[in-house]
Amino acid sequence: MLKTFFTVVALASTLLLGACQDKASAPTASQGSATPVSITTLQAEAKGFSVGVPMSARTVYVFFDPQCPHCTALWEAAKPLKNQIRFLWIPVGILNSSSTAQGATILATPDPEVAMDAHEASMNAKAGGISASRDIDVQKAAVTQNTQLMTRFGFTSIPTIVATQAQTGALITQEGSMGTAALANFLGLQLPVASAAVSTVKP
Repeated sequence: MLKTFFTVVALASTLLLGACQDKASAPTASQGSATPVSITTLQAEAKGFSVGVPMSARTVYVFFDPQCPHCTALWEAAKPLKNQIRFLWIPVGILNSSSTAQGATILATPDPEVAMDAHEASMNAKAGGISASRDIDVQKAAVTQNTQLMTRFGFTSIPTIVATQAQTGALITQEGSMGTAALANFLGLQLPVASAAVSTVKP
């Protein structure tokens, strides 16, 4: 009985870790005039970098701000699932003056996944993230376009996830971070054995 209680508490605590809010956007106003969320639009307009299975039949689109701690948490939570699906990480700039430049720097690197790991390690160490590169005007424009796309969809918090559920094919969206177990369930993926073991809390 006690074991069941602790397991439920653990799962509940991983469901939603939180999100950062775009303070410049009024939720009621943006949602009232929002463009319907569309995978086709994301495929045509979003500029991001891929992590996971390149030829996956489905893609998980993640709007993130490099300065968002909840995005850092989701980056780590998604790692155990990347061998099942393709993630497209889409940088936006809504939190502070470093956001757009850091997002553009990550996009401009030869290996954005490695750059993102280095950036998130710096964020976890409270060191502010990677230093912005020069000559990233093209990538800055892409981050600005991503931010405008996110706003058009009516999203006001990051990270924001858009995907089709692997089991049902339904369009799903989520504003806010999740732990690995909750993310796998949300996307309709299998929870890796190692992650399942970590998610179990013993009394």
